[in-house]
Amino acid sequence: MTTSITAITADQAGRPPAAAAEQVTVTAPRFEHLREPLGIGVASPRLSWKLDAPSGFEPSAYQVEAMRADGRTEAEPVASSEQVLVDWPFEPLVSREAAVVRIRVQGRDGAWSAWSESATVEAGLLEPSDWSAAPVGGAWEEDPEAERRPSLVRREFSLPDDVVSARLYVTAHGLAEVEINGSRIGADALAPDWTVYGERLTYRTYDVLDALRAGGNAIGAWLGDGWYRGRIGFHGGYPNLYGADLSLIAQLEVTHADGTRTTIATDADWTAGFGPILRSNLYFGEHYDAREEVAGWSLPGFDGEGFSPVAVGSRDTGTLVAPQGPPVRNTQVVSPVEVTTSPSGATVLDFGQNLVGRLRIRVSGARGTTVQLRHAEVMQDGEIYTRPLRGALATDRYTLRGPASDTDPDADQVEVWEPRFTFHGFRYAEITGWPGTFDPSAVEALVYHSDMERTGWFESSDPLLDRLHENVVWGMRGNFVGLPTDCPQRDERLGWTGDIQVFAPTASFLYDCAGFLGGWLRDVEAEQLDDGTIPWYVPVIPGGSEWTPIRPGAVWGDVAVLTPWTLFERFGDRGVLATQYESAKRWVDLVDRLAGPGHLWNTGFQLGDWLDPAAPPNDPADAATDRYLVATAYFAWSAKRLGETAAELGLTADAEHYGRLAAAVRDAFAAEYVLDSGELTSDAQTAYSLALEFGLFPTPEQRDWAGRRLAELVAEAGNRIATGFAGTPLITDALTDSGHLSTAYDLLFEDECPSWLYTVKQGGTTIWERWDSLRPDGTVNPGGMTSFNHYALGAVADWMHRTIGGLTSVAPGYRRVRIAPRPDPRLTSAAVAHESPYGRISVSWRVVGEALEADVVVPVGVTAEIALPGAEEQAVAHGEHRFVVPVVSD
Repeated sequence: MTTSITAITADQAGRPPAAAAEQVTVTAPRFEHLREPLGIGVASPRLSWKLDAPSGFEPSAYQVEAMRADGRTEAEPVASSEQVLVDWPFEPLVSREAAVVRIRVQGRDGAWSAWSESATVEAGLLEPSDWSAAPVGGAWEEDPEAERRPSLVRREFSLPDDVVSARLYVTAHGLAEVEINGSRIGADALAPDWTVYGERLTYRTYDVLDALRAGGNAIGAWLGDGWYRGRIGFHGGYPNLYGADLSLIAQLEVTHADGTRTTIATDADWTAGFGPILRSNLYFGEHYDAREEVAGWSLPGFDGEGFSPVAVGSRDTGTLVAPQGPPVRNTQVVSPVEVTTSPSGATVLDFGQNLVGRLRIRVSGARGTTVQLRHAEVMQDGEIYTRPLRGALATDRYTLRGPASDTDPDADQVEVWEPRFTFHGFRYAEITGWPGTFDPSAVEALVYHSDMERTGWFESSDPLLDRLHENVVWGMRGNFVGLPTDCPQRDERLGWTGDIQVFAPTASFLYDCAGFLGGWLRDVEAEQLDDGTIPWYVPVIPGGSEWTPIRPGAVWGDVAVLTPWTLFERFGDRGVLATQYESAKRWVDLVDRLAGPGHLWNTGFQLGDWLDPAAPPNDPADAATDRYLVATAYFAWSAKRLGETAAELGLTADAEHYGRLAAAVRDAFAAEYVLDSGELTSDAQTAYSLALEFGLFPTPEQRDWAGRRLAELVAEAGNRIATGFAGTPLITDALTDSGHLSTAYDLLFEDECPSWLYTVKQGGTTIWERWDSLRPDGTVNPGGMTSFNHYALGAVADWMHRTIGGLTSVAPGYRRVRIAPRPDPRLTSAAVAHESPYGRISVSWRVVGEALEADVVVPVGVTAEIALPGAEEQAVAHGEHRFVVPVVSD
């Protein structure tokens, strides 16, 4: 029996039922997925905007205006209510060209809104011929020795007083931070990001007009090894995997009042010398000797002592590309919550949160004193515990400049330092060698990650669930550092494809990661083998086949199909489907060949349900679910999604072909793995979750039986989780969709090992790699892979958003949403909010007596289907809505 919803809408609260266009506010347009479109790499960038309008307003058309160097242009109005990633309506931009763009919309009554605020987009260097810069670095860096001291490079130049514009385009072989006239340019860190360097090296664009002056100027850069030539890989890694040089590639373009341009590019006129960084490595850390600082090296008039002509290298400028996502930046500062002294006598700081970044210290003391900073995620026996870091030393050292003598006027000067070219995953820091009395306020942890916009929030009446959700958020932040890594702390930190494939839906809710992941998918395709094989991680470590041979694997390789679909579903980006389609197609075609006419992928190496909690510590692939069942299930799912992708792109023949292929694989799966009743040959939680969510049961009766069996398995396990990377993202949905919501909640609320809340109650502040990374007795899992910051198992947060919070996208980009919270008696309230491409969507519900009250906010451009428990469904347009229904049990 259903009941009617008592709805209290914004109109009933006194707002006029209709809205005139003059009451509508249009936001300034956004270009592609970039908040900062300076130096964009797209000649015809797509536009998006949001609307704020009273209830009753319906957009029917939009118009775009652009001010370019040759004048103002108004495009013809477009009869459409679209407002997300609409086509650029003008002639394409050329390199360096800027356009000031604004939008207005028309209502159904024919009236136009006011113009939006303007936003400026500026093209970067779009053609290889735009570049004149060459890689430059210290000539000594051609020495093949593994550990080389990183250098500084510099050049001086003179400018007249008629400069009206200045742009710096910069990248590096390695990492670089640029200074002009002694001032740091930008706040970006660890730039450029790790990409498939031979195919794609990203550059960034900076407006540097304010840093220049009439007369003498100087430009210089700090250089660091980074991923390019630093040690990366397992077991401490290997150096020089992309090249032995450490080089800056930079082009400063200065525009004068008469329109002429002066270019100062990296070339033989630059010089190089050593700075105070003695050693810098992503795994090992950084050693900085302040006594070696070179005063005035990035200022004009420097005497050049210690500097000599650079070595000039070469670079295919066709591989230099503008980034699609944001740079890595410091986004938060965290102070220690506790300071203790370890049994060994070291000072240990607890920051209360497992985070990714580095420390900033403020210290004064005698010249030559060295402060050592070591980092770790956990403690054991009162000491920081570094075994899980494997070959990563995670140790930074700072040697003080100090006063030259006791009578030096700077004797009490405080020295402030943080490393430049490394990062660590840690909660605890051990400090030794600190001069004098240690002051906890003298050390802060700086959080670094790709500076994506936060877009998703969740809270509930249960503090443990809220902490679990925070752990997911922190895990994502720590592993989105230029690329989506598996972990941020040990000698690995690789872009494992399976991890992000299962986590992408959660990531796409929490942060605007569309550009970030879209760019990384270009690297996935660049690394894809000619036969269609997707490597296990991207970028591939050159020569890394000795650690991880490049061979096809389900779940991981399926990132080529499933992650573009997630970006389309969550961000409304059909373009990413088109861009990645051939890559996705090559992957499914490869699996089709491997499976053969029987349509079963039952040969070759597979990771399967990786890190099933029952797997032995040193054999994480030894799961309860047959790895070939997992592979064939994913084959069916990717074939289905590829057919749907083809349909979205208007590729009718491909859509039909892959639709038939998906059906054939489903039939083969059923014949091989499904018994008559619905029981699976692998009677395990992951097996049923995959088959239920991927639609692999031939009959409704078998599906119903499987749902019951899955619920039984969960109950038999004491509501403890028994899934790894393949099953965990699906199990709560499989239970919910098969009619066992209360069992899904039982699984979520369980707090004994293995479970999500076990990690919370054990003090975890991020998602762990293993369910028992920290065992109940307080010891660390002895397995060689034991990370305390892995996001994959946090994929359950997507179910929390959709089922507890009740917000699901049912049309690309949240154009249409379903508001359907499924409360459990153990919760009295929950709230979820998402900043969609159309604006903020929020759902907040609470139990008040015998009633369930829900507040819903829907932005312009979105239609919401309201489906509260026990009530008739209804659709609402944008506005603020309140609903009240009687509490019913599910």
